[in-house]
Amino acid sequence: MEPATEAAPSADRPSDWWRHAVIYQVYPRSFADGNGDGMGDLRGVRDRLPHLRDLGVDAVWLSPFYASPQADGGYDVADYRTIDPMFGDLLDADALLRDAHALGLRVIVDLVPNHSSDRHDWFKRALAEGPGSPLRERYHFRPGKGASGELPPNDWESIFGGPAWTRVPDGEWYLHLFAPEQPDFNWEHPAVRDEFRSILRFWLDMGVDGFRVDVAHGLVKAEGLPDIGRGDQLKLLGNDRMPFFDQDGVHEIYRSWRTVLAEYAEDRVLVAEAWTPTVERTANYVRPDEMHQAFNFQYLGTSWDAAELRAVIDSSLAAMRPVGAPTTWVLSNHDVTRHATRLANPPGGGTQLRTPGDRALGLRRARAATLLMLALPGSAYLYQGEELGLPDVTDLPDEVRQDPSFHRADGQDGFRDGCRVPIPWTVEGSSYGFGAGGSWLPQPEGWGELSVEAQTGDPDSTLELYRGALAVRRARPGLGAGESVEWLDAPEGVLVFARPGFVCTVNTTARAVRLPVPGQLLLSSVELADGAGGGQVLLPGDTTVWWAV
Repeated sequence: MEPATEAAPSADRPSDWWRHAVIYQVYPRSFADGNGDGMGDLRGVRDRLPHLRDLGVDAVWLSPFYASPQADGGYDVADYRTIDPMFGDLLDADALLRDAHALGLRVIVDLVPNHSSDRHDWFKRALAEGPGSPLRERYHFRPGKGASGELPPNDWESIFGGPAWTRVPDGEWYLHLFAPEQPDFNWEHPAVRDEFRSILRFWLDMGVDGFRVDVAHGLVKAEGLPDIGRGDQLKLLGNDRMPFFDQDGVHEIYRSWRTVLAEYAEDRVLVAEAWTPTVERTANYVRPDEMHQAFNFQYLGTSWDAAELRAVIDSSLAAMRPVGAPTTWVLSNHDVTRHATRLANPPGGGTQLRTPGDRALGLRRARAATLLMLALPGSAYLYQGEELGLPDVTDLPDEVRQDPSFHRADGQDGFRDGCRVPIPWTVEGSSYGFGAGGSWLPQPEGWGELSVEAQTGDPDSTLELYRGALAVRRARPGLGAGESVEWLDAPEGVLVFARPGFVCTVNTTARAVRLPVPGQLLLSSVELADGAGGGQVLLPGDTTVWWAV
């Protein structure tokens, strides 16, 4: 067997770092609390940066830390140039950037351009000035339908449930695709476009290495804001283009942003959170003059099934190849059920689940799924705590939940709080090392058994598996490079593919399968009972193994 050959990335081309990087998402509220008030903050992130360096990631993505009333976990921004006091101040942000860069970590910050907070100065002035105010043109204000304007301007529904329109006392309505506290910007207005180019420059001048763009598919709405009129809107979101999502006009905006980044060092990046019907539509966001990366949500939503995984891997790589962009793999984030819980449930459960499933099975599959993802060409994103094998916390009391969609009918599942519970750092102590003042969401009993302290040095732990996998990936730059895999013959339910100097074997079934040994054992998601002797290896069920060839 001849291994696949592809050129490894050149170490002296910093602009290419994002093509093969492993990037770690920090949800600041739940990562580490530096001042003991029960809420994670930038000081806490700074204190824990050595953990990320030791883990072996290339960059950190920070979820929003801007001034915000926190109606949606900071994704309702009142001031894009100010740090919310709960997280610190601009000096803390500057210190975090300096510390991260000193440790060799790049920093990507969240940008929320689809909507602002209703406490944003523009929106407050638009309400105060009333109909006809020029500020109202920067949002989507419309008269209502009906004899006295008592009906919403169209039939759009909020992603969080209920109408996507809220009526103000003077009778007009404003559009919000998410919570009422998150009015959508009107991206046809030049002031909105100018403002966000200015915001980009503000943070680039601070030294950030890029932006993850929230709801990148939603900025431009279809002309005239037409009714949908096709039944259940939420059922259409996954397989059809809506008049408020994935409109072609968004691409002009991102081409403009790319020119702003070109004013700075060439290794600054744009990352799209773009939920699109197909990977081919996702590829439009990463054309050479637009963004650098776009999350592969089709992959995230794929079941733990060899045939389905192979199909989505092939389609993803094929879609990105014509635009010369890497595929950006992801398994968990702050909006979906952690994959250690999701993969424990039967196929077809979606990305948000209420039931814990089989904890041991979920963790076993999650470890195997992570090694599969890290063996694929392109970039990969990790979500805080997945390196500890954390499950979703599914039994949070209703009264402590803060996900806005939990409190609204017929919207998203509303159980995103389960993946946002503060992570454990120590076996014992206040909030298991999260901070001295407890935690804003309750941590389950025994959470410390999954902590960084408990897992460090344990060769069988999930943390050491992640550290080992990232060390191998860093030592073998061909792993992240390239744009294809070479599929090799494998039994049903098993994937075997070659990369430069490397073979990955994945058994997605519950049964053990005997395979020829493809090379020298590098890493396995579980211990191989009979080793790799006699030219054959018994590959246990729900297992991924890396081999050097």
